[in-house]
Amino acid sequence: MPSERPPLDFGPGLADNLAAMGKRKGVEEVPGSARDRPASAGPGTAVPPGVHAEITVLLRRRRPPPRVRGRRPAPLSIEELEARHGASPEDVAAVEHFARAHDLTVGAVDPGRRTVVLSGTVANLGRAFSTELRIHDTPAGRFRMRTGPLFVPAGLAGVVEGVFGLDDRPAATPKVRYPSARALTAYTPIQVGAAYGFPAGLDGQGECIALIELGGGFRAAELDAYFSSLKITPPPAVTAVGVDGGGNAPTGDPQGPDGEVVLDIEVAGALAPGASIAVYFAPNTDRGFIDAVLAAVHDKTRRPSVVSISWGSAESSWTEQALKAFDGALQDASLLGVTVCCAAGDGGSGDGAPDGLAHADFPASSTHALACGGTRLVIAQGRSTETVWNDGANGATGGGVSDAFGRPDWQKAAGVPASANPGHRVGRGLPDLAGNADPDTGYEILADGQRAPIGGTSAVAPLVAALIARCNQGLGRRVGFLNPVLYTQPAVHGAFRDITEGSNGAYNAGPGWDACTGWGSPHGDLLLKALGGSAPSRNLPRKRARAPRRGVRRR
Repeated sequence: MPSERPPLDFGPGLADNLAAMGKRKGVEEVPGSARDRPASAGPGTAVPPGVHAEITVLLRRRRPPPRVRGRRPAPLSIEELEARHGASPEDVAAVEHFARAHDLTVGAVDPGRRTVVLSGTVANLGRAFSTELRIHDTPAGRFRMRTGPLFVPAGLAGVVEGVFGLDDRPAATPKVRYPSARALTAYTPIQVGAAYGFPAGLDGQGECIALIELGGGFRAAELDAYFSSLKITPPPAVTAVGVDGGGNAPTGDPQGPDGEVVLDIEVAGALAPGASIAVYFAPNTDRGFIDAVLAAVHDKTRRPSVVSISWGSAESSWTEQALKAFDGALQDASLLGVTVCCAAGDGGSGDGAPDGLAHADFPASSTHALACGGTRLVIAQGRSTETVWNDGANGATGGGVSDAFGRPDWQKAAGVPASANPGHRVGRGLPDLAGNADPDTGYEILADGQRAPIGGTSAVAPLVAALIARCNQGLGRRVGFLNPVLYTQPAVHGAFRDITEGSNGAYNAGPGWDACTGWGSPHGDLLLKALGGSAPSRNLPRKRARAPRRGVRRR
């Protein structure tokens, strides 16, 4: 993360209290927990002390995972991950003792996810972590916020890696864009999949694709109508899973979060109709986002083999504890052999930040994410051409160099440039690959009764997730953490079409890997072959597994 931050504004009288707390023996700061108040927010008012809230406390691993270089270790089961790298019983017990001492209630405890859920009054939570919660009005709405760092007893220093849920300001935005006023070309997901050589005879059967959503919802009948229009029968099995009180809640506005949710389902479902699709709905907060990913990755019922994430925000908007916690959840996925596809952003190299600097979008910038950038795809007379997606004010692919994560070992030979920002930091480069994202050559979807084209790197994450599901089926095993082999095996990155024309602002496309489109757009057949598999010689009949009941299952 950038080392320079604006001065913190703790609110009336709180700065002195926190300074005194930091000097008191026996209390230590939770590393990276400091938060700033948005410039657009007023001084706010105190949250009534009797209001109840629920939080998630993240604990350290009992032992660190091995470092991944070029070769990937064999995937662990969820049970093995918990036993080797989950939270220890002693650490869980220490947090439970701390909670009781502060009149907090202990809720769900999950050593595998390394999480303990606590609840209580805002007053008790504030005292427990030495912070004050205030209500602030912002242009985006009214939210509960805190400023400054959090503190825990010295005995929990190093045990507690993060505390999430005290602050409920929005954590992310969907990476979706709508067409400009000029003439449009819209493709079905099937047409795009054909242009990318998705292996025939495979449909993702036996796989589960997890989609992470932070708002909005879908209507089952509308999904059925969409898939029927594409002659996909039976339609994919779709189920909603509620996390932290989130749920399938359509708004009726196709240009709101519903558009994101439906885009993800319809792209993934059209290209991997044999896979089951689990949609994890959570509140749009750092707690909700992290908990949703943990819920998907550690789901012992559905056991997804690939996760698609089309939400994110500039790295600079995250706390360091949230970056570390989220990256840890994605590291869990890599250990389990789960591929996590993340949209690389739609705001060009600046990622929509107002400071004029280059910013990478997170979670795509995590070294454990498969970052998905955007192109402009034109299909004509059976042939296709691609350039970097950059529509100026109407969006451009994200990409660049991370300020939060160093350059991983497997990326050192890719020619990742130094950051375009002052200081020219050396860091993780993104995206890793790309696909059609320009809304003016976008995907035709059906949302809230309206058929319309839609784009953004939001569409690329589920597109790639569907391709991974097909490859998993063809391989008879999980592709898993693709990044190390993508960068170190020429046959694998040779399965991508190099995009050499265009720019996302601070970075230009060129031969080989670049910070606009990574290795380029996929050729599915070649990728499957490079990974050691092959498509069946003929189309296989689809066997429909028992469809889960559509609706929300709360945890």
